[in-house]
Amino acid sequence: MEIVAVIVIGLVAGALGGLFGVGGGLIFVPTLVLLVGLGQVDAEATSLLAILPVVIAGTWRQHLYGNVRWRTGAIIGLAAVGGIELGVLTANALPEATLRRLFAVLVLIVAAQLAWRADSARRARA
Repeated sequence: MEIVAVIVIGLVAGALGGLFGVGGGLIFVPTLVLLVGLGQVDAEATSLLAILPVVIAGTWRQHLYGNVRWRTGAIIGLAAVGGIELGVLTANALPEATLRRLFAVLVLIVAAQLAWRADSARRARA
């Protein structure tokens, strides 16, 4: 059953990643916790590995459409390598319940920002 759940998670995250540009943490982490039963830190670490093929496939497809800004992406990626070290240290130092709450706050902030932008775009068109 776990293999089926993981395959479904991968398919759904891949489809949402292709459609919206999200997938990694926003889809993988909560579903790995809820459906597979991983702890928060294990789900986050597993998500980091799982995102690699998604990133490669998605970037290649978007590259074919001419949508990738290579220099900007490379700068962000290199800067993120330094940030990930701090993030991993922090994640391993925090209690799991605190980390799960912080992740929930992040998801809510992202959702609120998306809703605000959609509403602003709708009002601009009207």
